[in-house]
Amino acid sequence: MRDPTRRFRERPFYRPEEIDAACERLVNEFLLKHRGKVEYPLTTDDLTILIERNVRDLDLYADLSDDGTDVEGVTRFAVGHQPAIAIADPLSSDERRANRLRTTLAHELGHAKFHDEVFQMAFSSGDLLSEAREAKIVCKRETMIDAPQTDWMEWQACYASGAYLMPRSAVHDLLRPAVTASKRLPPFHVAGEEAPAFIEVIIDRFAVSKEAAKVRLIKLGFLTTEVRTPTLFD
Repeated sequence: MRDPTRRFRERPFYRPEEIDAACERLVNEFLLKHRGKVEYPLTTDDLTILIERNVRDLDLYADLSDDGTDVEGVTRFAVGHQPAIAIADPLSSDERRANRLRTTLAHELGHAKFHDEVFQMAFSSGDLLSEAREAKIVCKRETMIDAPQTDWMEWQACYASGAYLMPRSAVHDLLRPAVTASKRLPPFHVAGEEAPAFIEVIIDRFAVSKEAAKVRLIKLGFLTTEVRTPTLFD
């Protein structure tokens, strides 16, 4: 579809369920080959190996200060080559940031898998500067888990990050008993009584942060931030 940001002549459009399916397929195939079974969480080592098999280079200890003090990941694209991923050194060097590191790795993998084609097309068509042989996406901390849909590249990478770490099928299977027990249909409000338990179950199974779990449940329709307006029938 036409790219409203005008960065490209056209940009890829993916329905959320298409991103979910592609991410889950990649992770499941990897886990079956790597571990012999599909189980979660997807560890840092798992993600590192998965990424190394899908990019030309992964630098876990990069100095990204030239791109900004709040930059945590960069994906580089080059003519005729697979993407390369760089992660800010402080994330990999601090064990207390393990969840953020995994979110960032999954986010950059999203860029590498879903956006390389548009860059390759732009290189070949001259949409980028004719002399350009490389380009990059710089990702900041505040848009690593969620981003507005107007920033389509970051939104797609954010969605892919959640889909890699918390695959749709696995989340549905995990929460089905709790939804059934509630005797109500989702979405449940994020400030409601059900939300904390749902979020905690996701944190425990997939080893993600509270914010990442909440955003994923919102995107999958289990939780909502919208306030329902009472009707005459309530």
